[in-house]
Amino acid sequence: MQLMIDMDFDQICRKIKNLEIQGAENIARAAVKALKLRHDPAAIKKLISLRATEPCLRNAITFVMAQKNLSLGIKQALEHFDYAQEKVAEYGSKKIESGMTIFTHCHSSSVVGILRKAKEQGKKFEVYCTETRPMFQGRITASELAQLKIPVTMFVDSGARIALKEADLMLIGSDSISTEGKIINKIGSEMFSEIANKYDVPVYSCTDAWKFDPQSVYGYEEKIEKREAKEVWKKPPKGVKISNLAFEKVHPNLIMGIISELGIIQPEAFVVEVKRKYSWMF
Repeated sequence: MQLMIDMDFDQICRKIKNLEIQGAENIARAAVKALKLRHDPAAIKKLISLRATEPCLRNAITFVMAQKNLSLGIKQALEHFDYAQEKVAEYGSKKIESGMTIFTHCHSSSVVGILRKAKEQGKKFEVYCTETRPMFQGRITASELAQLKIPVTMFVDSGARIALKEADLMLIGSDSISTEGKIINKIGSEMFSEIANKYDVPVYSCTDAWKFDPQSVYGYEEKIEKREAKEVWKKPPKGVKISNLAFEKVHPNLIMGIISELGIIQPEAFVVEVKRKYSWMF
């Protein structure tokens, strides 16, 4: 994601808040770059407040601010994201074989990276994706896959069961991972994971390990972001309440493994590896 050179701090914040910048890694990248413009306590507090369910953003800021040289810290954080993205694609592509149908929900740059890598390896497969209401992030996934010339079929969210009955593999992203190994991802992710398990379709979460939430070690429960009702229905009738939760928790028993720069690891073991590799988080 290229950040406009002439964009000021408040513009970056506004774009993150309004979902013009989407995806946990892209949000974290933007926040890190915003630190070049402002990194006073008030600025850091504002960046952290923009999206509730984004430990990757918080971890990236923590990493940068812990370095003696701000510019070097920013450079190293951005290099981490590039490295992690490359390794996730490398490891994840090994799970894809020619002839497969892969199901995915919402939009994840990590998932798209895996599919791109598998395509580059000459594997022939197709992808089923959901529209992902109410903001239709699935259209981003479908558009990117079409540009890569990967066969893709979009299903309405309520048609996911039909898609999963024909799928061989389910790949989703992650916005947060707790110390219990719970994956927090786009609303619908646990429901679809349960359906996948019913049909013996293995489910993998594809993610940068910086999405682990170190605060969860101390009993903190990751806040599930609630979006504005107007995203679902601009003018609902009087008396109609709108629930617009952006994310939900996926139980680790439903996840075959987490694909990150640390390898392909079961949720419980993933937490141990994060603590070993990224001790600065704690």
